[in-house]
Amino acid sequence: MDVKKAVADAKGGAVEFRVEKAGIVQAGIGKASFSETQIRENAKAFLDAVAKAKPAGAKGTFVKKVALSSTMGPGVRIDPSNALAAG
Repeated sequence: MDVKKAVADAKGGAVEFRVEKAGIVQAGIGKASFSETQIRENAKAFLDAVAKAKPAGAKGTFVKKVALSSTMGPGVRIDPSNALAAG
């Protein structure tokens, strides 16, 4: 509950995400007011964070599906190989 540390981490580029039992990873990467460039940079940071969090013993394809959506909107699928290459 250290507000000063939380603000410093957020400004320093900390990426927070939720992981479900089924292997689904979720995170907010922007707001409607963000520019396309800001959302792209945040998506890249998120994908980098997920790649860095990969366990050393994990084999095979780590990211199988990628989708972007608004809070209550439908998801738009993105090819994982393109997303990771761009990210």
